Amino acid sequence: MDLDVFVSAHRAEWDRLDALLRRRRRLTGPETDELVALYQRTATHLSLIQSSAPDPQLTGRLSQLVARARSVVTGTRRASWRDVTRFLTQQFPAAVYRARHWWVPTALLSTAVAALLGWWIGTHPEVQSTIAAPSELRELTRPGGQYETYYSSNPAASFAAQVWTNNAWAAALCLILGVFLGLPVIWILFQNMLNLGVGFGLMSSAGRLDTFLGLVLPHGLLELTAVFVAAGTGLRLGWTLIDPGPRTRRIALAEEGRAAIGMAVGLALVLFVSGAIEGFVTPSGLPTWARITIGVLAELAFLAYVYVLGGRAVRDGETGDVEAAERSATVPTAA
Repeated sequence: MDLDVFVSAHRAEWDRLDALLRRRRRLTGPETDELVALYQRTATHLSLIQSSAPDPQLTGRLSQLVARARSVVTGTRRASWRDVTRFLTQQFPAAVYRARHWWVPTALLSTAVAALLGWWIGTHPEVQSTIAAPSELRELTRPGGQYETYYSSNPAASFAAQVWTNNAWAAALCLILGVFLGLPVIWILFQNMLNLGVGFGLMSSAGRLDTFLGLVLPHGLLELTAVFVAAGTGLRLGWTLIDPGPRTRRIALAEEGRAAIGMAVGLALVLFVSGAIEGFVTPSGLPTWARITIGVLAELAFLAYVYVLGGRAVRDGETGDVEAAERSATVPTAA
């Protein structure tokens, strides 16, 4: 593309679009139709320049022009309860469902790693001695020790809020840092599995594995599932950099990134539920079977939510991305 010739051929259209956007009076019907047509043509021009002859100054000018025109054409849109309902019943479960081929294997592999670490620590006293002194280990694992009192060390409400904040931050980091080829996600996930494996190994070596599972399972099932979803989504985002598929890398990253941001909000709600269970149910006086039942029911409810609502939304064409009207203006370009 000869950029100078292209600019000379279309400058008048861009100037006309700019003039229409600067009009202070209400546009007439023909002027509105002209503005829409010019907006569409300018968006096409911007796409052609970006793909064939990128020029920073010209691209910046046309990007601003297209953005201004888009806001006029589509209008200012306010979030409503309809948006919240659509997010909770379609976008979020669809995004989690679409990512299942990433987070389900992540969950299985991570659980296996945690179990293997727990077995290794539990059956090797020399490994335990590198974690803490024998007296400290006894204090951790004895009846009424630190593993048990941890869940009731603070008032339930403040403890639940603290747990929710920490877990939501960890999930957000997995989603955000996935763009770095997923490497930070693997490290965050390993740290979580290591902490789980240490508790598993130490309590099993003390003959108190049943107590450990009774404390972890009520909230841990849902909490770890949310972490696995975040980690799997982060890994998928990192893989998009390597293999964007039929989309351009920029478009693929934009689509998957927007879905990941929405998923961060949804997972924060899921982790709020697990945090409430950890703060109010785990340290409660309920029998172990009752506490574990509550955790299992919460986990099954989330999986049904994802596979029933999410699967249905995906089959109806939902991708978890924002609505078309909220995306940046793009047009197809020739390969």
